[in-house]
Amino acid sequence: MTTVEVPHGSRSVVLRISAVIAETADTRSLVFDIPDELAEKFHYQPGQFLTLRIPSEKTGSVARCYSLASSPHIDDHPKVTIKRTEGGYGSNWVCDNVQPGDQIEVLPPAGVFTPKNLDTDLLLFGAGSGITPVMSILKSALVQGNGRIVLVYANRDNESVIFADELRELADKHPQRLLVIHWLEQLQGLPTADALATLVAPYHGYEAFMCGPKPFMDRVHDALAQLGVPRSRTHAEVFNSLAGDPFTSKPPIETPEAELADAATVEVELDGEVHELAWPRTQTLVDIMLAKGLDVPYSCQEGECGSCACTVLEGAVEMDNAEILDPEDIENGYILGCQAHPVTDHLKIQF
Repeated sequence: MTTVEVPHGSRSVVLRISAVIAETADTRSLVFDIPDELAEKFHYQPGQFLTLRIPSEKTGSVARCYSLASSPHIDDHPKVTIKRTEGGYGSNWVCDNVQPGDQIEVLPPAGVFTPKNLDTDLLLFGAGSGITPVMSILKSALVQGNGRIVLVYANRDNESVIFADELRELADKHPQRLLVIHWLEQLQGLPTADALATLVAPYHGYEAFMCGPKPFMDRVHDALAQLGVPRSRTHAEVFNSLAGDPFTSKPPIETPEAELADAATVEVELDGEVHELAWPRTQTLVDIMLAKGLDVPYSCQEGECGSCACTVLEGAVEMDNAEILDPEDIENGYILGCQAHPVTDHLKIQF
C-alpha cells in the first residue's frame, strides 16, 4: 500500500484511491475519494486534469498531469485514466503499483481544454489515451447540452479501445445526438489529413476538440484547415512531462528597490475580486501573485500545462514560453501567467 502522511506544499492534498479499474490490458483508471471539506476545491470542468505526485527513487518524486475522464455532471467521483507509455516512468508506476486504499498527493483540477458552451455541436477527436478529456466533454455535453456530438476515435486495434463498452452504450442511448466513428490502424492504416477531412466534412461547422499524440493532432489540424474550420474553433490538449516540482511551495521572490521603481501596475481579477499589484518587469504574473498570498491557479510554472491561463483585458505582455497556446488564443488575449512579463505600464488581467 502507498501511504502519504502529509502534503509537501500548501496547495496539494492527499487523496485516497477508492477504486482501480482495468480499462484495457495497458490502461488503468484511478477513482478518487473526495472528502466533503474538499468538494469545492476539487470541483472541475469537463476536460480538465489533475497533477499527481509520483514517487521516484532517483529524484524523490516526479509530477505528471492526467486528464479526468469522468464528468462532473453525472459521475459521483473524479476519475483519471492512465495508459502505459514506453519508457514512461509515471504511467508505468501507476499501472504497476496503485491499489484501492492507497493514497496519492494531488493538485486541484486545472486546464483550459473545456467547452465554454455545452449546447454547441461538437466534433471530438481522440487517439489512444487522448480519449480521456474528450470522454469527459462528451459525457457532460450529452447530459447538460442539447447539441450533436461526433467522436472520431483512433486506436491500434479493437483491444486498444478505451471505454469501448461505455461508448457503445452512450451511442445506443443517444442515437440522434451521438455518432462514434472508430478508426483502427490495424484495418485502415494510420489516418491521413485527406481521409480525416473527407470523414468529417459533413460536420465542419462544429466546434472541434482534439487530444492525442502530436502526429495525430497535426493531421487533424491539417484536415480541419482543408475544410476551412477557423483555428478559433479548434482546441487541442497537449501534455508534456513536467521537469519541476509544483508540489513544493516556493518562498516569495524578494524584489530589489530599483525594480519596484520601474514596475508596471496590474489589476488582476481572481474569483470575482480585483487586486491591484506592482509588477516588476523581471517577474512573472504568477510570481507576484504568490508573493501577495493570492491563490493563483498554477501547476508546472514551465509553460507546459495551461493551468495559469488567463486573459489580458488591457495592456500587453511578453511570454518566455507560449508554445501550448495557439496563435488565435494569443490574438484573443490568452496568456500564461507563469510565463508573462509586462510590456506596458498598466494592465488589466482576468482569471
